Amino acid sequence: MLKTVTFAIVHFTVAFTVGYLITGSFVLASAVALIEPMVNTVAYYFHELAWNRWGGKLRAAVNVQPERALSGR
Repeated sequence: MLKTVTFAIVHFTVAFTVGYLITGSFVLASAVALIEPMVNTVAYYFHELAWNRWGGKLRAAVNVQPERALSGR
């Protein structure tokens, strides 16, 4: 749980910093830092649905073999 909390702090800090550097506004940067993780959570949910539906088919169609790709053969 501690790892999750520390990652949330890092995520908020990065989002706030980027928002502040882009806008120069404390209020807008705070809004971005709070809203972005919520939107990302919803996007992740739909990504998981799509991956569960098509991800395995895509992997089979591409025939990914990581050990061969790494060895260069």
